[in-house]
Amino acid sequence: MNTPLSAHRPRPTPMSGPHPVSSLALPGGFQGYAVEHSPFFDSRIAIASAANFGIVGNGRLSVVENYAHIAQSYDSQDGMFALAWSEVHEAQIVTGCGDGSIKLWDLNIGSQFPVVNWAPAINGGHEREVFSVHWNQVDKSTFATASWDRTIKIWSPANSSSPLVTLSGHSDCVYSAIHSPRSQNLLASGSADRTLRLWDTRTGNALLAHLGAHHHDVLSLDWDKYSDHLLYTASADRDIKVWDTRQLGPGCVPLITIPDAGSRFPVRRIKACPHKCGRIASVGYDMCAKVWDVNLAVAAGVPGTVGVPGAAQMVWMSDAHTEFAMGVDWSLFAPGRLVTTGWDGFLYAHQVPM
Repeated sequence: MNTPLSAHRPRPTPMSGPHPVSSLALPGGFQGYAVEHSPFFDSRIAIASAANFGIVGNGRLSVVENYAHIAQSYDSQDGMFALAWSEVHEAQIVTGCGDGSIKLWDLNIGSQFPVVNWAPAINGGHEREVFSVHWNQVDKSTFATASWDRTIKIWSPANSSSPLVTLSGHSDCVYSAIHSPRSQNLLASGSADRTLRLWDTRTGNALLAHLGAHHHDVLSLDWDKYSDHLLYTASADRDIKVWDTRQLGPGCVPLITIPDAGSRFPVRRIKACPHKCGRIASVGYDMCAKVWDVNLAVAAGVPGTVGVPGAAQMVWMSDAHTEFAMGVDWSLFAPGRLVTTGWDGFLYAHQVPM
């Protein structure tokens, strides 16, 4: 097995930032990849994890109650890298795995097997690792997956045989595909081909816009929850960028760029705050969680703003993790409540001042 990248760097100094309000170690030597709050219960969380840093071995879905104990867990034959709660069924979670399979789990069934298993490379399924799963929060009947096979697929639990739509066009691994929180057919994606793309999910060839967004892989993106057109991207080039989707196209520049995102290491995942416009959380290979406020009024009329005082400010940071921080999510019910997970096998709950 290859040595994990983080093993080549010294462990950080003792925690200097704010201490988490709670912590939980994942048993069995699993490393966290993704974490998400339930949209139905204020203290229920799901974690997607993998053994052996996702290089080889099983995956595990863990359901955590009250940030304190694992109430249920489900194993897969390959690492779990992504998850999403159903928007219509409080007990259902969909996961994306390293073998390309998509699995739908039901917490009420009492079985260790998924209720639906979309097998890899069969009936149009993914052929490589699935690193993004996102439930459509507008029509609530479908979800999107993104894979290293360079495709994005739209699925419905009502169709257990094949994807509804396949979106093709990226020339390299697709790391993230996120539905708009306001338009049921609009989806944004980011890829190792360094592009940001917008899609109409009703057809398989409706590319609305694309542009070279970063100098390296686009690892994560998210929509602002208070704006129809505000989109955030994060990259292995260490930058976080803010885009106006109405202006996307050749020659487009971001509204704001946060250079190096306070670190010398890639930003692995970002998440827009559901309680405040212009606030985003990020985690990355520097093992830190950070919260940023962007001020669009400062950048108005100056596209591409970099480092202008007040345009973007880091307002909070935690260095609780001791390995790569991989997953982050805000609570829908408790303003400022943030959860993170990472390769150190911990779940941390934080309280960020609002």
